[in-house]
Amino acid sequence: MIKIRPFSTFINQRLLFVLAFGFSSGLPLALSGSTLQAWLTESKVSLMTIGFLSLVSFPYNCKFLWAPLLDRFIFPGCGRRRGWILMTQACLALAFFSLSLLHPESQLKNIGWLVLFMTFAAATQDVAIDAYRADVLLPRERGLGAAYFIFAYRMAMFASGGLALIVAQYWGWERTYQLMGIFMLLGMVCAGFAPEVTAEPTEAAAKKTLFFLAPFLDLWRRDNALLVGAFIILYKAGAALAVALMTNFLLHGLGFSLVEIGVASKAVIIVGTILGAFVGGAVMWRLGLYASLLGFGLAQAFSILLFMFLALVGKVFSLMVLTLFVENFCSGMSTAAFMAFLMSLCTARFSATQFAFLSAIDSLGRLFAGPLAAVLVTQFGWVAFYGWSFVLSLPALLLLLILGKRVRFDAPAVSYS
Repeated sequence: MIKIRPFSTFINQRLLFVLAFGFSSGLPLALSGSTLQAWLTESKVSLMTIGFLSLVSFPYNCKFLWAPLLDRFIFPGCGRRRGWILMTQACLALAFFSLSLLHPESQLKNIGWLVLFMTFAAATQDVAIDAYRADVLLPRERGLGAAYFIFAYRMAMFASGGLALIVAQYWGWERTYQLMGIFMLLGMVCAGFAPEVTAEPTEAAAKKTLFFLAPFLDLWRRDNALLVGAFIILYKAGAALAVALMTNFLLHGLGFSLVEIGVASKAVIIVGTILGAFVGGAVMWRLGLYASLLGFGLAQAFSILLFMFLALVGKVFSLMVLTLFVENFCSGMSTAAFMAFLMSLCTARFSATQFAFLSAIDSLGRLFAGPLAAVLVTQFGWVAFYGWSFVLSLPALLLLLILGKRVRFDAPAVSYS
């Protein structure tokens, strides 16, 4: 007999605020990336200048360096995590409204500095929101919380990437960035009502000379720290390698048109990822974190073999759509479980630093995916390349089997008020 869980299992105050924060977290990314590029391109800014301006996104890659500040300092009256979220959201709203007043033709330098400020505030907001999510969610809610976050993040990217371009077409760039500023102000309203996390300060965290090192030492001193680190790097490495040259594979490898790739792949990727994240979060509630990591990891690995089959068969549109959907569905499930795992590794008093650092470790697997993919495709072709991508997914699963007897995967919850 199937036990039907109460509605509050899937919709409660904690999950709803995670949903709202996911939208606030995803909003700035396109505004400092693709949407900004579209604005500058329409303003006749040179391609070289646009390329160099993309470097202003570097705060996203090194946010763990100042994350200890978010663990150490608390805004009086605002709460441990909520204060930082409110402060960064205020900075982002100010940046959006300020950008709406500038013109690339004559104020490009000011735009560059303002976008750098925006990405720094956005990266800091991500640190605070990741820490909030790790602290406030109960262990069994982490998978659903990750699914809610992924859904809202994707919707925000659509708003700041797709909707923003439509608004710019009909009402101009000034109204576009003003609308995004209004969205961020609404995010601040949500943050003001969010339940705050409570965590007991420790002597190590209170010492000014140690607060930068304490979160890293806490991770390093744990049992099996190196094995856990290797697992984090490898868990998504095979999937990252498989999609590193996806557009090139579909365009030049198989001969699909830009329209076929743009319309089909974008829609399928978004729908597949969101559905996978929600299914993964719901299934995690019953299976638990360890079984979900293992099962979803296997599904993620075997979904790569569909690309190998597609490379063998050739240009078949329906098979391309199916392959992209299955891969992104499986990737959405594994991402929900993996985010829940990273949350479970965080100590409450250091969660801002530790989640940012663990995320940075995870990104190492993607950092070298592009060059390695290019070498493998050049040397062995697409079929063998996807075979190697599948093989690269297996070591993480072997590590997981080893860690299953050594690591507690469902950490206790942190109290909140």
